[in-house]
Amino acid sequence: MLPGSAFRAAAVICLLVVPFATAALPTARRQTPAAAGTVTSFYCPMHPDFRSDSQGTCPRCGMTLLAGAPAAQRESSVTRPTGADIKQASLNIPDVPVYDQNGKKLSFYSDLVKDRTVAINFIFTTCTTICPPLTATMSSVQQQLGVGASPGIQLISITVDPATDVPKRLKGFAEKFGARPGWTFVTGGKPDIDRLLKALGAYAADPASHSPMVLIGNEHAGYWIRSYGLASPSALKRLITDAAARSSPPNAAAAPSDHKQ
Repeated sequence: MLPGSAFRAAAVICLLVVPFATAALPTARRQTPAAAGTVTSFYCPMHPDFRSDSQGTCPRCGMTLLAGAPAAQRESSVTRPTGADIKQASLNIPDVPVYDQNGKKLSFYSDLVKDRTVAINFIFTTCTTICPPLTATMSSVQQQLGVGASPGIQLISITVDPATDVPKRLKGFAEKFGARPGWTFVTGGKPDIDRLLKALGAYAADPASHSPMVLIGNEHAGYWIRSYGLASPSALKRLITDAAARSSPPNAAAAPSDHKQ
């Protein structure tokens, strides 16, 4: 047992140390979430200037807000496609009957792809996740390209849900994103659209699981690449203009056309 004076001294030390130790514990707990957590903001894919600290819908167009930063402000992308992004080869694109957003009947290959440089993405109008930003990105690409004054470049959005996306629905969707001449939204009979999607490497049994890729090609030159559809618009524009600048391969004249009806 400690002498009286030593016991009193030890008791005083305990009284001083214990409150400081217990007071420090809540401070450590309060700091942990702040250190580990991140602040998330939300934006509208149609109106990327609108930001919110909480998820909800855009007050201007009613679209579901997405977490993160708009595609146009992300430096995700490719200045040049590399590795798996590249597939330089001719595609056997079927000349299936389709309809544009105005209800006009077209032959897909003959009317939209032949002798053109194209950028093709894949969407459906009831999608509330990846499709709005994909379409907003394509809209920005069209603005940067000034497509309308460039008849050799064609932008194409193909629905992966043709049963729902009739021309009238596609027209409303196209107008929401400010689509101008030179950007065609495509639908048609499900067997024809499925065949087309399979030929382009974009078929998915469940529309919600479709690929966010954009397929860029110069049909005349036999040059095709696949890239991420949410790359920055300026990067996608470079890929499109690079494709447009490609010349025909040396054996292009001798190569037979194999685009089936």
